[in-house]
Amino acid sequence: MSLSSTAIEPLRFREALGHYASGITVIASRREDEPIGFTCQSFYSVSTSPPLVSFSVMSSSYSYPKIRQAGRFSVNILSDDQVKISNQFARQGADKWSEVEWQESPLGNPIIAGSLHWLDCEIHAEHAAGDHLIVIGEVKALNLQKAAARQPLLYFKGQYRNLTAVPPAG
Repeated sequence: MSLSSTAIEPLRFREALGHYASGITVIASRREDEPIGFTCQSFYSVSTSPPLVSFSVMSSSYSYPKIRQAGRFSVNILSDDQVKISNQFARQGADKWSEVEWQESPLGNPIIAGSLHWLDCEIHAEHAAGDHLIVIGEVKALNLQKAAARQPLLYFKGQYRNLTAVPPAG
């Protein structure tokens, strides 16, 4: 098999990666009492010791420079009934926090009501990667909500999805 010297088309690349299901989060912070946030599906764990997580954000992001200045952020892991919140935080320029109920985390970051779980982080490192930044955060606090019947909000093939309960084998 030989590799073509033709560059991979961005839309085709995006379509291929769309076949990988991912959870949806809102990365949030506060700077000068202003809540800041954006929808992010490129979130993952990095290390358990120390507890590190990571997300990727476009280098041209309007929100992230403010989060960088704050030096901290929360990760709100959205539940399957928070599609409206995901869409609201994916837009630029709108009042993303309009009609969003939230409270302050131990580090002072916004925790969105109804999220499955949240993590409270300090920025640990940042790396340039193409047209994105890879941000690594050290988890300083977390909360696992006790809502067993709730499911995560997922994104797959360009659409929001949710898990279907599958009975255990055997």
